[in-house]
Amino acid sequence: MRFILLALLLAPLLVRADSPQFTSQLSNDEIRAAVDSHTRKAIDLYREFLSLPNDANHPDDILRLIEWMEPQFRARGFSPMRIPTDGSPFLLAERLNPDSDRTVLVYLQADGQPVDPSAWYQDSPWEAVLKEQDAAGNWNIIDWSRLDKELNPDWRIFARSASDSKGPMAQFLIAMDVLRSQKVEPDFNLVVIIDTEEELGSPNLADALADNRERLDAELLLIFDGPPHASNEPTVSFGARGIATATLTVYGPKAPQHSGHYGNFVPNPAMRLAQLLATMKDADGRVTIDGFYDGVTIDSETRSVLASVPDDEEKILADMGVASPDKVAESLQEAIQYPSLNIRGMRSAWVGNESRTIIPSSAVAEIDVRLVKESDADRLLDLIARHVEAQGYTLLDQAPTNEQRLASARIASMTSEVSYGAFRSDYDAIAGQLARSGMRGLYGEEPILIRTMGGSIPIAPIVDLLDIPAATVPTVNMDNNQHSPNENLRLGNFIEGIAILTSVLSQQAAPEQP
Repeated sequence: MRFILLALLLAPLLVRADSPQFTSQLSNDEIRAAVDSHTRKAIDLYREFLSLPNDANHPDDILRLIEWMEPQFRARGFSPMRIPTDGSPFLLAERLNPDSDRTVLVYLQADGQPVDPSAWYQDSPWEAVLKEQDAAGNWNIIDWSRLDKELNPDWRIFARSASDSKGPMAQFLIAMDVLRSQKVEPDFNLVVIIDTEEELGSPNLADALADNRERLDAELLLIFDGPPHASNEPTVSFGARGIATATLTVYGPKAPQHSGHYGNFVPNPAMRLAQLLATMKDADGRVTIDGFYDGVTIDSETRSVLASVPDDEEKILADMGVASPDKVAESLQEAIQYPSLNIRGMRSAWVGNESRTIIPSSAVAEIDVRLVKESDADRLLDLIARHVEAQGYTLLDQAPTNEQRLASARIASMTSEVSYGAFRSDYDAIAGQLARSGMRGLYGEEPILIRTMGGSIPIAPIVDLLDIPAATVPTVNMDNNQHSPNENLRLGNFIEGIAILTSVLSQQAAPEQP
């Protein structure tokens, strides 16, 4: 009922008379039955894929990963090709439909975060294990042979990149198998972009895409990545924030000094850094740097769409152990429409059993800035730098020389990097219509529609280069520990994701009305 009411609420806002229309070539029952018949094959392929290390900091591992992916795509009718870059190559895979002049780009990610094996509750993050949860909430390893007798959707597969993002890749490959088993040909040409450096910020993707622009002509982009709304209900999202980072260092004495001898005399850089960072936000979490939110406006129509997302904010906060949220905006969905300023790490001297009674020589803050469509990354980073200077600091781009230390009472350095910008597409553009139609075909109801995801994916360079709309179809469970030890994918979500992608890829453009 909630989805029906949501669809009625949003229909006047989201559908134009000239919007493209799609219909499914397969029924819900046909998709479910075909996916069930492919489940064991899907799990076996997924386990094999998970066994391959994929940290992009190790290019040899990425090459072995590509060597595995190429025959997998080739076996499903694609023509894969390696696209060289200044780092690891990425993979482009084309599958042409001779009866179609419509092309759909698909973005998939193959690399993953680094691992600390000591933090994993299994022998190796690269050896996938199947686990079930006991009454006390503990996850215990069970034998894979259990799948021969039953398939509990609440069992989970634990391995690095289980959810981010080998799960969606495996789901896509098996969805192509399902379509073939049902003798269904996608109603469009498929060009798959497989990113091998996403966790490094995709530093080479934009240039490589520009160099291969002629291969990428398409009407739309679909991204198969990430988790759905926190309710775990079917979701389509239409944008994601970009990201920029900065390292801010405040300097004190050239070497740590005894706090008894020099406390109250030699300035403490950790204290000064804390004071400096405190000037950047008020007590309600709003950024106080002049102009930081400029350009972002939320009109009444947009606010009503954001309000339709069924966030249980009290539960979200309770699950995190947080009493109240920041007051950047009136709701979670509204808050992520603004650029954010986050301290992602701080370091100075030593703590715990290693702590010492010293005045440290420096203090460092790592900052990330999540970007929205209306914000310019370079401008926001410049605003931060100018704010630091306004607090009385001489700001450098490297550690100070001895002469610079003696010339300035307050001295800091800041270096920064822009990974990629934000993107956001219209709900009723062709990408959104295709994704939403696939969801409706499978569930009979409108999915939850997310204007902008809080996280970041390197899609803006593709959208900007090709000037096409994009939509994200998420297929993994929200509580998957992505980027963290003991990353996992719920078995039910893995199987359901295959059904979702099968439904989306089975959509065909409806005949135009006379």
